[in-house]
Amino acid sequence: MSREKVRVLYLSHAGDDVYRLIRQAAGADFEVLFLKADCDEERCRKIAQCEAVICAATPLQRHHLDAAGKLAVIHHQGVGWQDTTDWPEIKRRGLPLAITTAGTTIGVAEHTVLLMLAAAKRLPFADAELRRGVWHVNALRGVSRELFGKTIGYVGMGRIAEAVAERLAAIGCSGIYFDPRVGLDDADHRRLGLRGGRLDEVLAAADVLTIHVPLTEATRGLIDGAALARLKPGAIVVNTARGGIVDEAALADALRSGHVLAAGLDVFEQEPPRPDNPLLDLPNVVLTPHISAGTADAMREKMGALFDNLRRFFATGELENRVTFP
Repeated sequence: MSREKVRVLYLSHAGDDVYRLIRQAAGADFEVLFLKADCDEERCRKIAQCEAVICAATPLQRHHLDAAGKLAVIHHQGVGWQDTTDWPEIKRRGLPLAITTAGTTIGVAEHTVLLMLAAAKRLPFADAELRRGVWHVNALRGVSRELFGKTIGYVGMGRIAEAVAERLAAIGCSGIYFDPRVGLDDADHRRLGLRGGRLDEVLAAADVLTIHVPLTEATRGLIDGAALARLKPGAIVVNTARGGIVDEAALADALRSGHVLAAGLDVFEQEPPRPDNPLLDLPNVVLTPHISAGTADAMREKMGALFDNLRRFFATGELENRVTFP
């Protein structure tokens, strides 16, 4: 690293507690610029001063890159770069993009299990009703479910899905997964109670379907009305990956009809969702605002690894977890 501090823009607007965690991880080597408001004019003005940018929920777009005359490297806070960066333009300009694999797995895995349990027990509905004085001591017995003994269907079997399977195996679940790019070995299959299969086999077997793939052209709309119809009646759908993978209108129809018993969603096709999104009014849906990886524990780990990678890049030119563009 040179003696002058490298300037880094944190592209998303957040609170002082988040900024404090980032400053701590950056240490003395970097000057991190933060946004005072969720303002694109401020983003463009500040990225012009920076050699690096950290992007996450707020997409890094072409007009940001146009303003970034000094930019040498782009680092994603997490792993989902496909829909949060204008990667064709990044590729065209020859800029390196790295992802942060640290800090995501545990938070998302725990949140996935949280949504499964909350959806199975109609937790938001029971809580809201109790707060308005309605005591549903018996009303939910016919629709509440336990996870013990259930078959979990995994769409994707990367690090996060495997961590989910570890947690669910401990409470008596088995599973089947579809992932043409990942195959666990026999020892992992036995340890986790898993087997691989085709997507149609996963859909047919799943008591709970959970999504763990990135949003790409191949996965957009993968869980559509036809896929949902293949689920056994009374299945639960959970998505902590990306909203565009699940067709929300089709899911709302399946929830209204009762074919899908309940759903737990941390991600949406449009974020934040429109006020007229039909999922917002359904009592058998658990909704959270894309927070599965959003813990202080995860942020410390993410930012520690991210700034270590930036130190390495500006000192040696080497960059770990660099994205290979399609």
